[in-house]
Amino acid sequence: MATNWAAFAAAEPDLATTVEQRFGAFTHHVLATLRKDGSPRTTGLEVRFLHGELWLGMMPGSLKALDLRRDARFALQANPGPGTAMAGGDVRVAGRAVEVEDPEVKGAYVEEVEPPQPFHLFRTELTEVVRTRVEDDAYLVVQVWRPGEPVRTLRRT
Repeated sequence: MATNWAAFAAAEPDLATTVEQRFGAFTHHVLATLRKDGSPRTTGLEVRFLHGELWLGMMPGSLKALDLRRDARFALQANPGPGTAMAGGDVRVAGRAVEVEDPEVKGAYVEEVEPPQPFHLFRTELTEVVRTRVEDDAYLVVQVWRPGEPVRTLRRT
């Protein structure tokens, strides 16, 4: 089961806001895809939250785009920033990336983002959203969301 960003945000608005803020704090993030042989590949990536979707844009023929065309599964880690503070916690998103080829949809994206042309555009279907943070300097708090389930919160000392 997977869902888009708008459905996640409607189901869990507080967590969605926190995740968007963490991704918005820095430009570059880390995308994990699967190579032909099944081993992981990590690469830098910029993301956009627009019109109820989490978008991944990539240069034409990039290895990460070719990976996603072959196997749509991905994990996306927000840039934690400098030092160890990680205000707002550590966030990551996992799911499937679906390439968008519809000229109208890509055109609307181009109007807002103005990416270099040509490019690959993927919208995401989420299977998991996770936020990890330290609370009161005593607890590691992990929030986990999956489609069709409420957020689970785990606290560890």
